[in-house]
Amino acid sequence: MASEPPTGAGRGDELARHFGPQATGVTAFGQLTVDVPPQEWVSAVRLARDELGFTFFDWLTAVDQLDAADAPGFDVVTHLYALAGKEHLLLRTRVPAADPRLPTVTGVFAGASWHERETFEMFGLTFEGHPNLVPLLLPDGFEGHPLRKDFVLAARAAKAWPGAKEPGESDADLGRGSSPGRRKTRPPGVPDPAVWGPRPPGPADVS
Repeated sequence: MASEPPTGAGRGDELARHFGPQATGVTAFGQLTVDVPPQEWVSAVRLARDELGFTFFDWLTAVDQLDAADAPGFDVVTHLYALAGKEHLLLRTRVPAADPRLPTVTGVFAGASWHERETFEMFGLTFEGHPNLVPLLLPDGFEGHPLRKDFVLAARAAKAWPGAKEPGESDADLGRGSSPGRRKTRPPGVPDPAVWGPRPPGPADVS
């Protein structure tokens, strides 16, 4: 009977060695993740498929890390699966905020085409060499990238955020009664009405 693949931090380090000296690996919450430099992205995806047995492409997306103190940018991550070893792998790289671009992996996994188009549209990342990098989901003429953290959701400025009251809270808890209300934090995408959104009628601002 085949032995089970190693797990834990050791497995992450072991797998990362296959991707070169700049790669790092970790296993957290049962998920194996390997980070590689952007210039090694395509070769790392190909190595995972051809040499390590991760032949099943699941998905690809990005994560906004523009508020990261060390290296602000976007994490591009793809999830692969090894059918033989029944093992999951998150392969990840970070592209800089000033120039968010990465070579396409459609030459390795044709199924990545749709995912790269969505990531291009929602995050503003360019996948160089993609055969048809055009908008996929948003209406014609849409401006901006809705999954970036700094994208203002206009609908939330025009209408009160529906999460203003949490389970168990009443209008009185929100300061409309005698009991004091706790300070509220705006969910992501909800702009500060003091700096964005509709203004009440009145004299124009004088700069």
